[in-house]
Amino acid sequence: MAKPKYIESPHAMWELFMKYVQWCKDNSVTTEDFVGGAGKKVTRSYERPLTVSGFRVFSHKQGVTINHYFANTDGAYEEYRTICRAIEDEIRDYQITGGLIGILNSSITQRLNGLTERVDQTSGGERVNNITVEIVRPNED
Repeated sequence: MAKPKYIESPHAMWELFMKYVQWCKDNSVTTEDFVGGAGKKVTRSYERPLTVSGFRVFSHKQGVTINHYFANTDGAYEEYRTICRAIEDEIRDYQITGGLIGILNSSITQRLNGLTERVDQTSGGERVNNITVEIVRPNED
């Protein structure tokens, strides 16, 4: 007999994700900062960013483990693949858009989403052991 699933349907998974999104909006992150010459203390509030890890933690606190749904462990969660992908895409879009418009740290969002540019312009993928610098001087004729 198959083990019953914590989340009854892909629709229920989406509803759980929407609860997480609302929770992020309702539970901002606050920081303290000191500004000006006198170092006046100010408190700033920021909307909590969406992350896959954050969704996992939120779900766990709701009594639901979602790791197997996203990993599709042993093919047991095949019917959830589309909704899990949609959730990952929603989070990724949020992070990339936030990085592009400057409300999230673009460097971190790039790394989280594998958007770092890797260009090898000199070695053709070969390991570089020595670097030779050639100084070219103009003819002084």
